[in-house]
Formats: sequence, structure tokens, C-alpha cells
Amino acid sequence: MTTRDSSSGLDSSSISMDDQPSLKRTVSLDPQPGGELWADNFNRSFRQVQAVLDRNRALIQQVNDNHQSRLPANMVKNVALIQEINGNISKVVSLYSDLSSDFSTVFHSNKDDDKSRQ
Repeated sequence: MTTRDSSSGLDSSSISMDDQPSLKRTVSLDPQPGGELWADNFNRSFRQVQAVLDRNRALIQQVNDNHQSRLPANMVKNVALIQEINGNISKVVSLYSDLSSDFSTVFHSNKDDDKSRQ
């Protein structure tokens, strides 16, 4: 059964997201060639993104703690922590870019398959 979430406009059969801090995501696609593989990649990519975001959350907390301590050694540590945060943001951008590319490929492939069946 497919339900439509009026706040997001998404069918619950296609994407379901928790509002919990862990941001669990599950995907259920119609049985089409490549759909299951893409869904597995989609879920794996979101788990990777979530792991990086969780790491950044911990790093940001450490940066805040170091800043509040006002100790010179902790301020020096913040430089490396902030550099890691920036690198992690680049990883997230890359993962989302890969997801977008994969989605586009599957979408266009399925669209082309539908046209060839007509």
C-alpha cells in the first residue's frame, strides 16, 4: 500500500525517513532492473554519510569544549579538528554527488527501458 505524506509529497513506499538523530533511511523500489542494486548502494551511501556526520558532531563538540577551556594547547588542537571537519564535509559532498549520479543513471536507464517496451 502506498501512502502519500502531505508534508513532503513523497510516497511512503518509495522512501521512509526517521526524524530521529540517527536519520535512518530505508528504500523500497519497484522491481525493475538495477533497482535493488541501486537501493543497496543508496542505503550504503546514506549509512556512510551518517557516519561522517556523526563524526563531525563529535568533533564539533570537542572544538567547543576546547574553545571554552581557553587553554593554548587546546586551541592548537582545534586547528587539526577543524581541518578534519572540513575534510569530512568534502566527503559528504562527494557521497551526495555519487548518489545523484547513480540516481540519474538508474532513472534514465529505466526511462529508456520504458520507451523501448512501447
